[in-house]
Amino acid sequence: MSGDLYRLALTVLHPGFDGTSAPDWLRRALGEGLGGVVLFARNAASPPLVRQLRAENPGVVVAIDEEGGTVTRLEVAAGSSFPGNRALGVADDVKLTEQVGRQIGRMLAELDITLDYAPSADVNANPANPVIGVRSFGPDPELVARHTVAFVEGVQGAGVAACAKHFPGHGDTVTDSHLALPTVHASRELLAERDLPPFRAAIGAGVRSIMSGHLLVPALDPSMPATLSRTAMTELLRGELGFDGMLVTDAIEMRAVAAMFTPGEIAVRALGAGVDAICVGLTTEDDLLAMRDAIVAAVREGVLPEERLAEAAARVHALSAWYAGRSELRDKARDDVDEGVGLRAARAALTATGTGRLDRAPLVVEVNTRFSQAVDPATPTGITAALATLLPDTARVKLEPGGELPAFDERPVVLVVHDAARHAWVRDTVARALARRPDAIIVDTGIPAPPQDATHITDPVTDPVTDHVATHVATHGVSRVSAQAAAEWMIR
Repeated sequence: MSGDLYRLALTVLHPGFDGTSAPDWLRRALGEGLGGVVLFARNAASPPLVRQLRAENPGVVVAIDEEGGTVTRLEVAAGSSFPGNRALGVADDVKLTEQVGRQIGRMLAELDITLDYAPSADVNANPANPVIGVRSFGPDPELVARHTVAFVEGVQGAGVAACAKHFPGHGDTVTDSHLALPTVHASRELLAERDLPPFRAAIGAGVRSIMSGHLLVPALDPSMPATLSRTAMTELLRGELGFDGMLVTDAIEMRAVAAMFTPGEIAVRALGAGVDAICVGLTTEDDLLAMRDAIVAAVREGVLPEERLAEAAARVHALSAWYAGRSELRDKARDDVDEGVGLRAARAALTATGTGRLDRAPLVVEVNTRFSQAVDPATPTGITAALATLLPDTARVKLEPGGELPAFDERPVVLVVHDAARHAWVRDTVARALARRPDAIIVDTGIPAPPQDATHITDPVTDPVTDHVATHVATHGVSRVSAQAAAEWMIR
């Protein structure tokens, strides 16, 4: 029984690790029953690495965050080949979204990756949201629901499991859960009308996994984050919404929960709440064994029912079995290559006002903000690189908060910003730049301020800060293809 208990505890632990090959301790743990592994950009995911993992445990759930757009682990260096959720929502073509999901699924199938931690099914109801933003399909529940379903069907149609996140919805927050515990101030009625429809739709579409959000939702549980709340995880998600797939936590080293409890206690509480798999972004052998031992001790002490642990492990195995049974879908998807779908989607999403164009190489001023803690810091906006491909003498200046604008000369000026509406220093910098160069082109790679948000190619508009007639281009996301679409528009 003791050995079985340790194996069950390892099955529900899904750690990340450092390095581009599996360390010895991880391989040992896989041989002892470790149920999952999470890959990040630092691991440089490759077929040899995944084969290493599967050599020790053929059924291991290999997971990765590959949302497209800002959150990519496979294409960090150059930017994603897909424009991301907000762009797909702006284009609002569910067939296109399904095709993007299928191509992302195909990429993962080629690597033998089991589970994609995507899509974000959050309804971005709060424009000040610092961590969801362009990762959401948009602010409308029905739009988010239909594109969530399309993305899920695309990924799973390629034989790879999808994961709707971050239940019960991270869209109406002003705090990044990587840094602190966000609170969602919404009634049960508002949650049901606004935040839950995409998850309900994903469940109806057969999504294999759902990720919990580290969110305090007082209408559900006034004291515990959703990840650790039986009301949220079991009564609402399992009971009311009827989800019976694998429920995985967001990474438990995020400060929203890590500031409250030790990793072992988080794991025990999450399992008790109804979660099946514990995602840990970066783990050492000591960390892993400590969490395993904490789970075993909780069962032995009667804190965590052994039946609950066994149920969680069974759901992990069920996801693995689902993946094993979809090899024909993956084989078919590998032959179904559509390298142009990401660029088609990015072009369909591009919105712009004004008539400014580039007739020679510009000076690009990147008025930079950190996208969010969910985005790998190496991820480029890509605008400068895309312009330099078309106009080889393109120059770049990177401006941090408090930095001074460069001296402008006869060259055209392009200002690249991200979520300008959220950052006063960015708006101030843009206003000062436009006062000197009203002919500058502003490219916003995040969620632009109205009226541009809902405007396609139209007449010039007056910049609300400066009264200058300015040219605004909105990509609605950060990706290689979004940058290419914007560059094409600026020089045509």
